Amino acid sequence: MRKYEVLFIANPDIDEDSLNGVIEKISGWIQASGGVVEKVENWGKKRLTYRIQKQRDGQYVLITANMEPSATKELSNNLRFVESIIRSMITLVEE
Repeated sequence: MRKYEVLFIANPDIDEDSLNGVIEKISGWIQASGGVVEKVENWGKKRLTYRIQKQRDGQYVLITANMEPSATKELSNNLRFVESIIRSMITLVEE
């Protein structure tokens, strides 16, 4: 297994409970694929460099996880269909 960082920007208008629900959903997908979530960092609301889906702000969340490389494609596809996520990115962490 390799270490990955899953960074996503959520809609700034969702409340804390909804954001925690999205984080739990993503963590569940990682664990269902045989991965392990190491750390979840909520960076809070930040200003975007440019508008994305007519939004000027976004809530940034970073999830560090160990998972198989084959699981990243399915996770990336699942992230596209979460309505409250504006952007997402999965990167491999070199150690």
